[in-house]
Amino acid sequence: MKIERLRAFMSRDKDRPRVLVAIDTDDGITGWGECYNHGPDKALFPLLDYLFPMIKGHDPTRIEYLIMMLMQQTRFPPGALGLAAISAIDHCLWDISAKAVGVPVYKLLGGNARDKVKVYAGVYTAPDAEKARDELDALNEGWGFTAFKLSPYRINMHENRWGEVVRTSAEYFRQLRETVKSHYDIAFDAHAKIFEPQQAVQLANALAPYDPLFFEEPIRPENFEAWGDMKRSINCTVATGESLYSRFEFLRLLQVRGADIIQPDICVVGGLLEMRKIAAIAEAHYVTVAPHNPMGPLATAVNLHFSASQPNFRILEYRLPQGPGYTFQGGGEAPTSTAPAGEGAYYVKDPYLPKDGYLELRPDRPGWGVEINEEILGKEDYVHWQRKVPVKPDGSTGYV
Repeated sequence: MKIERLRAFMSRDKDRPRVLVAIDTDDGITGWGECYNHGPDKALFPLLDYLFPMIKGHDPTRIEYLIMMLMQQTRFPPGALGLAAISAIDHCLWDISAKAVGVPVYKLLGGNARDKVKVYAGVYTAPDAEKARDELDALNEGWGFTAFKLSPYRINMHENRWGEVVRTSAEYFRQLRETVKSHYDIAFDAHAKIFEPQQAVQLANALAPYDPLFFEEPIRPENFEAWGDMKRSINCTVATGESLYSRFEFLRLLQVRGADIIQPDICVVGGLLEMRKIAAIAEAHYVTVAPHNPMGPLATAVNLHFSASQPNFRILEYRLPQGPGYTFQGGGEAPTSTAPAGEGAYYVKDPYLPKDGYLELRPDRPGWGVEINEEILGKEDYVHWQRKVPVKPDGSTGYV
């Protein structure tokens, strides 16, 4: 079996562009992967065109060899876009390898360490505790979610005194705990918007009395020593890692004891192979893994197989597929994928959907266990998306 062709597709998941990759072999097996949505998504296509000749004609089951070759060919450590492209290629190779022997990918990873994968949902639109309760309850009643991630900020952090930002955030969490069901786990994502570590400590410790599942990414990722110093002063669980790229960066974070939970992204770090190496280093530091996964239903499938096989897995971020047949708060009917272009992530016909707050494995389905709608992917469906950079009252910019 040899690698014969690479095909890349532009699609969307509601308001987010998605780049999917297919690698075809000479004996008719196709593997699928998904690139991370960093922003300049169309820049991924020339990168994929550049990388593919290096692996064409090779045995796709030599995953370690091929990914190492791609990493080494760049000479300097590849950055965000390079690793996003390599991640999708890695996904394709695992999918092909598992399909070639007729098993799910997790069977190639030592088998499933668990029977199902716990997921949490992001809820970022609720203006108050009562509206948050309604959203959380709808997700609980429809899909069984008992874990959620919210934003801690109740007022503009750049236009108000920091003490008021902290006070209102703590008051919001207190109200949540008094309003929602007591068995719900609630995490908070600070989105790396805080520059001063001491301010991050103040906010974390204000939330700590109300038992957050974790406090995510309060400060920027570049200074690992600052993370170690900060975490020693925080009284709740700290999670981070979505902006880190390789096992070497995660090793530095773990060496300074900068996190209790790490959140690598399987579409960012170079794929499943690198993800496993990162998780092994974390396991040796008694740190669990909660993969960053704001992506589409194919990326969720890839994450499912990693999570099922990884012993120090904690919980998986999950985003309900968006678009026709995928837009739902409750009810458990599987979606269809016959919608016209321009409306959602219908490129996966049979996405993994939560049941009682978990994703169930598909032991009878080889590869990632999902079917791709190639007819839909044959029509480019690009939507421009970019992060909104905040502007402070003095005219300077803040962190996204």
